[in-house]
Amino acid sequence: MPRVLVTLGLLLVAVGLAWPLVRRGGLGRLPGDILIKGGHTSFYFPIVTCLIVSVLLSLIFWLSGR
Repeated sequence: MPRVLVTLGLLLVAVGLAWPLVRRGGLGRLPGDILIKGGHTSFYFPIVTCLIVSVLLSLIFWLSGR
């Protein structure tokens, strides 16, 4: 279990460091992501981005479990 937690922590750090590069590539503002702008507020929910990240993580975990 500790090895899994360390691996997940390192993965999160790597994603955090790579996030500016990923945003330039278009991930995070995909068609289908919800953006609602009001007077002085805005709400952003990246639903399509979440789905893509979920599929990629599921594939990685499935391949690592084989």
